[in-house]
Amino acid sequence: MKPSKLYSNRPAAFTAVEFEPELNVVLAEIRLPENRDRDTHNLGKTTLGRLIDFGFLAGRDPKFFLFKHLDRFEDFVFFLEIELLDGGYVTVRRSVAEATKIAFKKHVARHQDFSTLPDIEWDHVDVPFERAKDLLDSLLDWRALNPWHYRKGLGYFLRSQADFGDVFQLRKFANSHADWKPFLAHILGFDAELITQHYAKEDELKEKELKVGTIRQELGGEIEDAGKVDGLLLLKRQEVDKKQALLDAFDFRNEDKVETKQLVDQVDERIAALNQRRYSLTQNRKKVITSLEEDQILFNPEDASALFREAGVLFDGQIKRDFQQLIAFNKAITDERRGYLAEERAEIEAELKTVNADLNTLGKKRSEMLAFLSSTDSFSKYKRLSTELITLRADIEGLERQREFVHRLQQLRTDIRTLGEEKTRLQSAIELDVEAKNADDQSLFSRIRLFFNEIVEDVIDQKALLSVVVNQLGHLDFRAELLDDAGIATSADRGFSYKKLLCIAFDLALLRAHLDDAFPRFAFHDGVFESLDDRKKENLLAVIRRYTELGLQSIISLIDSDLPPRDDDDPVFMPAETVVRLHDEGDNGRLFKMKSW
Repeated sequence: MKPSKLYSNRPAAFTAVEFEPELNVVLAEIRLPENRDRDTHNLGKTTLGRLIDFGFLAGRDPKFFLFKHLDRFEDFVFFLEIELLDGGYVTVRRSVAEATKIAFKKHVARHQDFSTLPDIEWDHVDVPFERAKDLLDSLLDWRALNPWHYRKGLGYFLRSQADFGDVFQLRKFANSHADWKPFLAHILGFDAELITQHYAKEDELKEKELKVGTIRQELGGEIEDAGKVDGLLLLKRQEVDKKQALLDAFDFRNEDKVETKQLVDQVDERIAALNQRRYSLTQNRKKVITSLEEDQILFNPEDASALFREAGVLFDGQIKRDFQQLIAFNKAITDERRGYLAEERAEIEAELKTVNADLNTLGKKRSEMLAFLSSTDSFSKYKRLSTELITLRADIEGLERQREFVHRLQQLRTDIRTLGEEKTRLQSAIELDVEAKNADDQSLFSRIRLFFNEIVEDVIDQKALLSVVVNQLGHLDFRAELLDDAGIATSADRGFSYKKLLCIAFDLALLRAHLDDAFPRFAFHDGVFESLDDRKKENLLAVIRRYTELGLQSIISLIDSDLPPRDDDDPVFMPAETVVRLHDEGDNGRLFKMKSW
C-alpha cells in the first residue's frame, strides 16, 4: 500500500531512501548564493518520484533519464520495497540494462537490503515485463481499482510537475477520453460500466457510419433501392430463362418472330420517322441559306450618283443623305436577322448530324436483323443467342453484387438506428447515475467533494467545488473550481499555484475517501509549497500532517527557500521526517552522487 524503501546495487552513487509510514520530506538546500535565483537546480528532488515510478514498473520510455543516459546508469539495479495490505512486504528488483526482466521477493520485516541476494533466494526471477506487471498487480491487491490495472491511476499518487496542469487529466492520459474517464468515474464512485459501454457504442456507431460512406462510394451513384434492384433481377432472369430454353431446344422460330416484330414495330418505324425529320430539317436549312443570300443590300449611293450625273440629274445633297440613312437602317435590321438565321442554321445542322448518326446505327441494326431472319445457318443464330445470354448473365451478376451492397447498406442503417437508440439509453442511465450520486450525501463522490472543499478551505480560506456533469454528447465533464462568497466559480484556480493546490487536495481527498478500501495509501507531490505565501504553506502542512495521522503516507519535495519561516527552536520538520537531504555544494549533495546530466 506504501513505498517502504528505495535503494540500488551502488549505494555509494545512490544512497538508500527509507520511507516513514507517515510524512516523508525530500529537502533540497540551496547553500550557494549564486544558485538561489535559479529556477532549476538539478539536485534530484523530482527524480526521486520518477525512480519510485520505475520501481512500480513504468514502461521503458527512451526519454526517461535512466535510458536517455544509458552510459551513466546501465550498471544500476534498483530495488523498491513496498508495504502490502496484509502488513507484509514485497521487494521489486529491476535493472536498467535489462529493464524488462523483473524479480520479486516477499518478506515480513521492513527496510531489508537484498542487493546482494542470489537469484535462487528470490521468489520470482527474470519475469517478463507484462507478466511482471500482472504479478505485481496481484501482490498489491488494490481491489478497489478493479477491473483496472494498478498502474492506471498511479499518476494521481505520483504527481510530477508535469501533472499539475490539470486536476483530472494526467500527462499519461494523452489518449482519447475513453481511455481514462471511465477509470476516473469509477474511483469517484460512479457507474463506470455505463460510461465504458457508452464510449464503445459511440465507437461502434462511428465505425458503422464510416462503412456506410465506403459502401455508398463503392456503389458510385448506382441504385440504392433494394426493391428496384430485385425487380431488375427478376426481369433479367426471366429473359435468361427464355433464351436458354430456345438454345436448349435448338429452335429459333419464336426468336425469329420476336426479331421480326421488333424490326417492324421499332426499327422501321424509327427509321421512317428519322427520315421524315431529316427531310424537314434539310428543307429548313435550304430556306435559311436562301434568306441569308437574299438579305444582301445591292444599292450603292455612289454608283447611283455617278449614273445621275451622266443623265444630267442632280443627286447630291439631301437625297443622297436620305438614301444612306435608309441603307444604314436596313443594314442594322439585316445584321440582327442574319444573326438569328445563323443560329438557326447551326441548330439545324447539329440536329441533322444527330439524325444521320441515328439513321446509320438503325440501318446497321436493321441489316443485322434481316441477316438473322434470312440466315439458314442455325449455328449463327445459336452463336448470337449465346452471346446475348452471356451478356445477360453478366448483367445479373453485376445486379446481384449491387444488391449485396444495397442489402449491406440497409443492414448498416438498421444497425446505426439500433446503436443510436442504445447510446441514447446509456446516456440516460449515465445522467440518472450522476444525478443520484450528486444528490446522495453519503455517496463516495459526495464524501470526496466534501474532503476536497475542506482541504482547500483550510489552506486558503476559500470554498472549492468538485463537480461532475454529463455534457450533450453523454460524456462526463470533471470540474474543480474555487468559489467566491456567493458560491460562483472564480478564475483564481487558473493560476499555477492554486491549480497545484487543487491537484493536491483532489489526491488527498481521494485517498481519504478510500481509506477503508484496498486502495493506495500514499501520495508523492513534487514542489509542494512553491508559489504559496507563508501562511498558506503552514495551513497546507497542517492538512498534510492531519492526513498522515489518518494512516496515509505523504512524500513531499521542496526547496529550503520554500519553507515557511520558523524560529531555530521550532523546526518545520522533525529530523526523522526528512528522508532525503540534498544540497548544491558538490556532487555529494545530489540524489545521484555524480555530475548532473
